Amino acid sequence: MRHGHGLRKLNRTSSHRLAMLRNMTNSLLRHERISTTLPKAKELRRVIEPMITLGKKPSLANRRLAFDRLRDREMVSKLFDEIGPRFAKRNGGYLRILKSGFRKGDNAPMALVTLTELAEAAAGEAATEEKKAKQA
Repeated sequence: MRHGHGLRKLNRTSSHRLAMLRNMTNSLLRHERISTTLPKAKELRRVIEPMITLGKKPSLANRRLAFDRLRDREMVSKLFDEIGPRFAKRNGGYLRILKSGFRKGDNAPMALVTLTELAEAAAGEAATEEKKAKQA
């Protein structure tokens, strides 16, 4: 019996699964929203949420850990410079997984994965705060 084993194998070898989740993490950090199958999205949440938690504390050790997991310097810098400060006040729940129907070819359940606080919303809030500061 496999009680308590919480890893989805996704019908892949461990190296393929690790590479796929690493690529999906980099894509999500780059574009801030991706479309994928529902089981992959749920497994991606277990990978990306600890990464964003790392990004909230910008230390050299955390940068090295993030680079070890992401293997993309551009995404590591974006994680610590933009995404980490954006989620500084939030204690978790950085992703939103929305079901988006079924794929046409094999009827697989699809999902839209987005960061809960998108860049446009954060930029809009900063603009409104600047307007209030100018008026005061």
